[in-house]
Amino acid sequence: MAAEIVNPRSDSVTDNGPEGPDAAFALHRGGKMAVQATVPVRDKDDLSLAYTPGVAKVCSAIAEQPELVHEYTWKSNVVAVVTDGTAVLGLGDIGPEASLPVMEGKAILFKQFGGVDAVPIALATTDTDEIVDTVVRMAPSFGGVNLEDISAPRCFEIERKLQERLDIPVFHDDQHGTAIVTLAALRNAARLTGRTLADLRAVISGAGAAGIAIAKFLLEAGIGDVCVTDRKGVVSQDREVLTDAKREIAQISNRTGLSGSLETALAGADVFIGVSGGTVAEPAVASMAKNAFVFAMANPNPEVHPDIAHRYAAVVATGRSDFPNQINNVLAFPGIFAGALRVRASRITEGMKIAAADAIAGVVGDELSADYVIPSPFDERVAIAVSNAVAAAARAEGVARRA
Repeated sequence: MAAEIVNPRSDSVTDNGPEGPDAAFALHRGGKMAVQATVPVRDKDDLSLAYTPGVAKVCSAIAEQPELVHEYTWKSNVVAVVTDGTAVLGLGDIGPEASLPVMEGKAILFKQFGGVDAVPIALATTDTDEIVDTVVRMAPSFGGVNLEDISAPRCFEIERKLQERLDIPVFHDDQHGTAIVTLAALRNAARLTGRTLADLRAVISGAGAAGIAIAKFLLEAGIGDVCVTDRKGVVSQDREVLTDAKREIAQISNRTGLSGSLETALAGADVFIGVSGGTVAEPAVASMAKNAFVFAMANPNPEVHPDIAHRYAAVVATGRSDFPNQINNVLAFPGIFAGALRVRASRITEGMKIAAADAIAGVVGDELSADYVIPSPFDERVAIAVSNAVAAAARAEGVARRA
């Protein structure tokens, strides 16, 4: 007798949150994803091809020519979404099990927006070397690795070590996805106001993974100047106690030598970029330059509420979907991996990231306005444009292994 199949989405249980029935709990019951076969197994002939004995022919061929794994398994289109649950957006260090709903969400976004399969992997360790070793050992099953919600500064070292040891794309989305979409919005905001990136001085609130990555990326892209601030103020070389990541960013940023508080740094600044979750007082926003940009991306509460920001800024962006100009990583990571996997890129280069940012910005085109400097995550043109741009950049930079 066949075993009974239990439906994890059974309606026999009421999905209650702290305040009663909750649609979010109902949607998450049983998880948000499942494995689905791409070939039928209807009879013994199908079974003999999908499994034994037919599968042995394919296994033997791959053993003789390892590169065939990309043609005869799903490796070429699957990404591992890896976390340790230490820095989940808006929730912090909640551990691996509690992070799984977020990782599942990330995986379905990969599929829906980029056509890329993804597997959530939550690790029961926060040790840097253990995480690296575990991912390296799993890597033969995947075409790429997306690191997610790993706390700083460990996330920098984990990404670097994995990039050194693996020949597949490794991408920490909290850093680079945020930086790519920010650059895209900033390019269009500058174009709207008749300026270039080189004309702008930016101040970043938050010296974690996203803040440091954004600063590096904007400098790479040619911004005029940028300084990063943390709870103690401007991250500058005259500060005695700095982490390695902060010391590095202090050496390459803040060319004008600012010191002091965030509010001091904002005086006359062209751009505010918030990835901190703090609050910026209205007088500090008012002190910014004419036609300034305020990108207050903390969720759910932006560092500067849009109603206040609009009093002084030419362009306002947030991380929320209920205001115009949402800085959303889903604009970047599905297309980036789709393009990198398509050409079997060995890594994701700075040039590929900049190509992605330019592609996102380009989707806006002639529709550019103060409320539309970045496209919607649901704009079907985005992932295609990003994928094509990333693939072309990978070929140009010599990291593509397939035309």
